[in-house]
Amino acid sequence: MSEPLHKTYVWDPVVRILHWALVIAFATAWGLGKFGPDIMTLHFYAGYTVAGIVVLRILWGFVGSYTARFRSFVRGPSAVLKYASSLPSAKPSHRYGHNPVGALFVVGVLLVLLMQIASGLLADPEDYINAGPLSQYVSSDVARQALALHEPLSTLLLVMVLIHIGAVAYYKRRKGENLIKPMVTGYADLPPNAQGLPKQQG
Repeated sequence: MSEPLHKTYVWDPVVRILHWALVIAFATAWGLGKFGPDIMTLHFYAGYTVAGIVVLRILWGFVGSYTARFRSFVRGPSAVLKYASSLPSAKPSHRYGHNPVGALFVVGVLLVLLMQIASGLLADPEDYINAGPLSQYVSSDVARQALALHEPLSTLLLVMVLIHIGAVAYYKRRKGENLIKPMVTGYADLPPNAQGLPKQQG
C-alpha cells in the first residue's frame, strides 16, 4: 500500500523566478543569435540577462534555502549511478528537491552556460560591430577561439534543454510525477519520509 502524500514546500520563490527567467532569457538569446538582426545588440542584452541570472543562481546555491543549496543535492558518482538504475522503474521517486541525476544535470547546465557567457563576452567576429565587450582585453587568437566555441556551445545548450523537457515528460508519463507544478507553486506532493528531506523535516 502506497504511503499518503502531503503537500510539501520544496522550491523557494528565488529558485522558481530564476528558473523561469532563465528559460525566457535563454530562449530569447538563442533565437536572436540564430534568427535576429545582423547587429547583435539585442542578443547581447539577452546574453547579459542570462549571465546575471546564472550568477545569481550560483550565489543562491551557497546562501539560499535548503533545496537551493548545492551541498543539499550534489552527490558523488555512486549515488548518481544508484539513482540512474532506478530510472526505468515506474515507481515515483518522490525526491525532496533535485535527485542525484538531476543535480548532475543542473551543475552541467550551469557550467556550460558559464562557458557560453564567457565565449560571448570574449568573441570578436572582426566586423567592428558585434565584438564582445571583453574582446579588446584578449589577443585576437583568444577572441577567434571564443567565437568558434560560441556556436557549438549554443547547440549543446539547446540539446540539454531538449533532454530536460524530455525528462520532465518521462517523469509525468512513466512515474506519474508532475515536475512542473512544484516549480510554479513551490509545493510538491511527497510522503513524510521522502528522500532528501533534511533531518529536522524527516
